[in-house]
Amino acid sequence: MTTVHDFSARTIAGADQSLAAYRGKALLIVNTASECGLTPQYKGLEDLHKRYAADGFAVLGFPCNQFGAQEPGTEKQIAQFCETSFGVTFPLFAKIDVNGPGAHPLYAHLKAATADKDPIKWNFAKFLVDQHGSVVKRYAPNVEPAAIAPDIEALLGRQPNPARQS
Repeated sequence: MTTVHDFSARTIAGADQSLAAYRGKALLIVNTASECGLTPQYKGLEDLHKRYAADGFAVLGFPCNQFGAQEPGTEKQIAQFCETSFGVTFPLFAKIDVNGPGAHPLYAHLKAATADKDPIKWNFAKFLVDQHGSVVKRYAPNVEPAAIAPDIEALLGRQPNPARQS
């Protein structure tokens, strides 16, 4: 059975990265954009990444320019924007397509592995992946990252704890 760990992607710095490196971690995979009304979600994604990283969790960001041309920059510009505007420390990958014939194979897999097999509708669609690389759930772009915390905590084997959300 194919899992997320069977794919590779180019990092925002240009290196090839096997997603098998994330085996054993729960993941939230997100298509991102720097000039979107949902761009402030970078803060919430970074908050999740920091809150649960020590517990075996990571956010993976995949910039995409397919929706309203809202990610027009180069990888270097995107990385700088994310770091200076939102303090992003989670892994970012090179710009990709998530729909159509040029869609990255990872995104073809993510869509096929959920009940909602429809094309990605906009920036900041999110996929929660378990420690074995299986897609657990797909979230619409307007779902705020903080709303996903209970599902992350369930994957990490703990009860939701409001005190950890600060």
